[in-house]
Amino acid sequence: MPRQVISTPPEAPQYPTYSQAVKVANTIYVAGTVGVDVATGELAGPTIQEQTRQSLLNCQAILRAGGAELSDAVMVHTLLLRPEDADGVVEVFDEFFPEVRPPRCVSKLGVDRPGILVSIAMVAVTD
Repeated sequence: MPRQVISTPPEAPQYPTYSQAVKVANTIYVAGTVGVDVATGELAGPTIQEQTRQSLLNCQAILRAGGAELSDAVMVHTLLLRPEDADGVVEVFDEFFPEVRPPRCVSKLGVDRPGILVSIAMVAVTD
């Protein structure tokens, strides 16, 4: 089955070592996405809420480039630096997923990069 690499410059941060997302048939697999504001090249802020919000905006831009929306997400994997930030993540997720909340799992962020508190990966299915 053919695979389509999804790329969104300049709407979401890109990384030289992996694709932002890959679409196979009607399924989009979004790589772990951090809360970098592409307009500034910096993290959106020091709080879990700011970084989660920006990460979800970046995921949204990637999904749109593949013909999907956040509402098409069927699985979300959140990686947190600090487990105590989980409530702040839920607060922001409720803004972006007010009705249908996709299944989620949370893991500890294994990569220690200065200032990064959260990374979000997801899978979405389009019609």
